[in-house]
Amino acid sequence: MNPQPAARGHCNCGAVSFAIAQPIADIYVCHCSLCRRATGTMGVAVVVVPNAALVWQSGEDLIQRWLMPGHDWECRFCRVCGSPLPGRNSDDTSYVPVGLLSEGAEGLQVKHHIWVSSKAPWHCIGDAGKQHPEGFVAED
Repeated sequence: MNPQPAARGHCNCGAVSFAIAQPIADIYVCHCSLCRRATGTMGVAVVVVPNAALVWQSGEDLIQRWLMPGHDWECRFCRVCGSPLPGRNSDDTSYVPVGLLSEGAEGLQVKHHIWVSSKAPWHCIGDAGKQHPEGFVAED
């Protein structure tokens, strides 16, 4: 018997769906220009999970990946509806756009804003998440 996933999500059309097999906590909001262009908004709000905890439930063959030339930045999206999708953050972790979650997001809060030095001039950060001028570095 498989344990109940901690969270579930899907793209707009429902063709691609996934589960997260462990509890999720902090939301990170990236304000870099790459994330702004990828979403067409002020950035992207994500949770970060171990790669093994992200389980594709349907539509994995519909995932399109775009890797920025000469850079390690990538985005993934549904080939049918264009919704952004979870992707690899590192060899160990994946990012999951929080707006995709249909279950398990209750009680989540923004804890960190990253690349604030690059945020859109029209955007005003209005929550208590810690602001980092660049990427997040875990405190010892």
